[in-house]
Amino acid sequence: MKRVGKVVAYIVRDGRVVVFAHGDHDTLALAGLQVPAGTIQSGELPEDAVLREAYEETGLAGLRLVRYLGVGEYDARPAHDAVHVRHFYELAVDAAEVPENWTAYETGDGAHDPIRFDLRWMPLDQAHVVAFGQGSHLGRLFD
Repeated sequence: MKRVGKVVAYIVRDGRVVVFAHGDHDTLALAGLQVPAGTIQSGELPEDAVLREAYEETGLAGLRLVRYLGVGEYDARPAHDAVHVRHFYELAVDAAEVPENWTAYETGDGAHDPIRFDLRWMPLDQAHVVAFGQGSHLGRLFD
């Protein structure tokens, strides 16, 4: 089984965190609510990867790293024969205004069709419902 470096972004503003669902893809829609996350590319630092992934998945300008929250492992089986080594970060957005709800399309490296992200802000005290163990470090936002 391989180990894959991943990053998870908690973009926080006014006591809320950005979450999304995939509304236009039957298989991805089953994944439930998520936060921006993705794979660390070869030679990329985790702090650079989290900013890249957060921007690609949200389209939000003015993202800024606040702090590193820690690392955790997630066994992705049976969907994938891999353990995800996840680095969790708190991010802020410095734009004067941000939408309450919006849609972004992630194209990544262009190797696949755009993936739709239906995004919104969720109160932090409700965010424990995010899928795939992505909420495992939410409590550290209160440290």
